[in-house]
Formats: sequence, C-alpha cells, structure tokens
Amino acid sequence: MGETDIYENLAKHLDNLPGGFPRTESGVEMRILRRLFTPEDAEFAMHLTLMPEEPRVIARRAKIPVKDAARRLEEMEKKGLIFSRRQENKPPLYMATQFVIGFWEGQVNKLDPELVQYGEEYMDTVAKQAFWRGAPQLRTIPVSRSISVENVIMPYERAEELVHNQKHFAVSNCICRQGMRIIG
Repeated sequence: MGETDIYENLAKHLDNLPGGFPRTESGVEMRILRRLFTPEDAEFAMHLTLMPEEPRVIARRAKIPVKDAARRLEEMEKKGLIFSRRQENKPPLYMATQFVIGFWEGQVNKLDPELVQYGEEYMDTVAKQAFWRGAPQLRTIPVSRSISVENVIMPYERAEELVHNQKHFAVSNCICRQGMRIIG
C-alpha cells in the first residue's frame, strides 16, 4: 500500500467516527494527517475502534505481536494521536479518537505556527459541517427523566471542596488559546 493510500484510508477511517473527518478542496486535512501520523502510525490507527481495548486485542486485529502493538500504542498515546484509559492492576486500554475533542487537542504543547495555520484552516470546514449544526458533539440527553435547569454560581469554598475530595483530576492548556498565542 502506497503512502498516499495509507493517509487516504486513515481519512476514511476517521470520517466514519462520530465526529467525521470532512474533506476540503485545499487538502489541508491530509497535510494535518501527514504532519501528525507517520505512515506506520496511520496504518496502525486504522485497527483501533471507539471501544477501549487491550493491546492484545488490537495486536490480533493488526496481525502483529502483542509486544509490538503495546509499544506502538504507547508511542501514539504520547504523541496525542489516540486515547488510553489506565486502571490500577489492569492492562491499559486504547481507543481511536476523532479529530476534534480528540487528536487535535492531543497536540497541546506540541504546536508550531505551521500546524496552527493548518488547524485554523481546517476548523472552518469542521465547524461548517451540517452534522455539527444538527447534532452537536457534546450534549446531555435525558433518558426517562427531566433535567431541571439551575443557574447557580458555586462559592469558591464549594469548588475547593470538590477539588480536595478527588483522588485524580486533569488540567490542560486550551489548544485554541495556545494556537492563537503562537500565531500572534
């Protein structure tokens, strides 16, 4: 399989995820894929699903040794290309991720002006998709219950209590702000 075919197939794979991966006339989405994914990453990413899975399952699907799959998955996770879930005394689970609220945000602290420009150009296409207007990616869907809307401003002490009562939490830079800062 040629390098172009690998990236074309990855684009199709990503387009089948819920967030889609729309094509552009300029081909900026393909420049993003080539910048972020090595040909090996692109080919391997097509073996991941939206269901978190152990490396042995992904290795079987990719027809490679488990040790190689585990190494590649860890490398791709560090690059921000896939998601992982880790629990104590259990093997890590890995899953595919879509572009927005996915591997684009995985590029926080890895941006440069060229990548920011690619992202900005592509976001125009992603944001204009009819899909996003009809079914936003993140929304609450009540099932057999109603949700009352309350606009409550939480006192600082309550917020502090919530933070102190947690064992784990994550904080990350905002990729949009970081990108805007990079390009001035």
